[in-house]
Amino acid sequence: MKPTNTRDPEYYHKVVDCQYACPAHTPVPEYIRLIAAGRYSDAYMLNWESNVFPGVLGRTCDRPCEPACRRGRVEEEPVAICRLKRVASDNKNSDAITAAMPVIPTEKNGKRVALIGGGPASLTVARDLMPLGYSVDLYDDQPAGGGFMRSQIPSFRLPDEVLDQEVNFITNMGVTTHYNTYIDSLKAILDKGYDAVFVGTGAPRGRDLQLPGRAEGDTNIHLGINWLASVAFEHTKAVGKKVLVLGGGNTAMDCCRTALRLGAEEVKVVVRSPRAEMKASPWEIEDSEREGVEMFENHVPKEFIIEEGKLVGMRFEKVRAEYDANGKRSLVATGEPDVVLACDDVCIAVGQDNAFPWIEKDLGLEFGKWDMPVVDEVTFQSTLPQVFFGGDAAFGPKNVITAVAHGHQAAISIDLFLQGEALSERPAPGVNLISQKMGIHEWSYESAVTTDHRFLVPHQEVAKSVKDRLLEVELGFNVETALSEAHRCLNCDVQTVFEEKKCIECDACIDICPTDCLTFTTVEEGEAETDLRQHLKMPANNSAQALLVSDLLATQRVMVKDENVCLHCGLCAERCPTAAWDMQKFTYNVSKAGNVKYFEPVAEVKQSS
Repeated sequence: MKPTNTRDPEYYHKVVDCQYACPAHTPVPEYIRLIAAGRYSDAYMLNWESNVFPGVLGRTCDRPCEPACRRGRVEEEPVAICRLKRVASDNKNSDAITAAMPVIPTEKNGKRVALIGGGPASLTVARDLMPLGYSVDLYDDQPAGGGFMRSQIPSFRLPDEVLDQEVNFITNMGVTTHYNTYIDSLKAILDKGYDAVFVGTGAPRGRDLQLPGRAEGDTNIHLGINWLASVAFEHTKAVGKKVLVLGGGNTAMDCCRTALRLGAEEVKVVVRSPRAEMKASPWEIEDSEREGVEMFENHVPKEFIIEEGKLVGMRFEKVRAEYDANGKRSLVATGEPDVVLACDDVCIAVGQDNAFPWIEKDLGLEFGKWDMPVVDEVTFQSTLPQVFFGGDAAFGPKNVITAVAHGHQAAISIDLFLQGEALSERPAPGVNLISQKMGIHEWSYESAVTTDHRFLVPHQEVAKSVKDRLLEVELGFNVETALSEAHRCLNCDVQTVFEEKKCIECDACIDICPTDCLTFTTVEEGEAETDLRQHLKMPANNSAQALLVSDLLATQRVMVKDENVCLHCGLCAERCPTAAWDMQKFTYNVSKAGNVKYFEPVAEVKQSS
């Protein structure tokens, strides 16, 4: 085997599991260290460079970083990464953040860009293009920016003031906003002479259920996303006493909790699948049940029951899930009697689809499967070269952080396209590797590998919160709890870097490693990595994470480290008598349009004693 190429920026990037798992590749350990140091504004700006909406995402993110967190390999729960992001937002100095916003050129570059839809993808494109001198027009049919963050995430999860501030940070850069404006023709937009158009209209069409009784009960049967928008804009202010919510995703959880706040006394969520396969985030299900919502699994809807022209209930067939040899699920009727659940209103939240009735079919913009636009997965360019897509509009419903990631890449493509450069030449990420000068007492902050259970986020009292649609339920960590939670981070971006020429093969690092992730071994000529993984000190069975394999040492052995179970504790570097091991902080910043660097945290000056 050849030595590992650690000069490849993606090698150490993949080792920082939380950052690698984040679609926008937010530098998680670095902003957690800034929070631990009480540098909340710096932590906010470091987040803002990557994920653009720290306050929003600190409350609503789907948290792909947390299942990847290395702390989860020591104990049951990962670091509360998402909630720490909120701490930075809640405790920042807003004046300092405003002052830190990028300077926007007064002299424009002559290029005009239209953004269709005012959600996270479009706003990210605006944020990335405005500092480059582009003139940007944003069109949205809502009265304010934010897209589905405003219309589909209830205020008790995301207060308006938080969303307004983060939207305004971007629009105040000089974006020309056209709110309350529904675009019904892409051709009309192109005829305005824009040099590029970005489509970030989301997935605006809720899926319906065409069952017996659907038409007769229409007045009291609602599509979840439309109903949530109607509540958000205060067109709907009440609901019946008994409400059924069909679907097991986060939209369903938002519907059931909103129904309680509009006066429902009994709310049931009904799903076709087993509970374990519900798509909603576990914490959203937990919050719903905390407020008294009942969950019914394995119930397939059959009929809306109408009596005297009025919806009075629904009929369901009970099923069980069976799986074939390939894991494909089938829902099989149990043969039990149908279940009838009484209701006054039903919210259907069984999925969302894209809808592009406003895009003419003769423009040269090709559509493919499921009537989705054909979009390049790297450049986000459509078959009509000046038109780009992102967010849910590009590849179907995902989440806010994925939309942000799409926005960054689309902005790069738009900039390259308008500069006449090849879109395939993507700018490289910004990387750095700096020694932390490991010594017996030298470390970024407390890094001991101890059992340190995750702290719980406090909530408003249920009796109080369900009476007020605008009252935020989660209260967030205070600064003391945030500091304790931040200390659970294992500093995965501080890498264990090995230098062969300094190693005397004394085995001191082997003796002190708490996870047995290090092995000195011989590698036979032609030996496959799969075989090497099995004869290490501890078998390295997670092939998704790399092995660090050194060059040949004096004894013709190599040093092999299983990156999957290394806890970055630094004990190998402290123990090594020759400094063959060093702890070096790895920085990885995904490039933005024009290679703009929005924020660079200044090293904290240590006070002399």
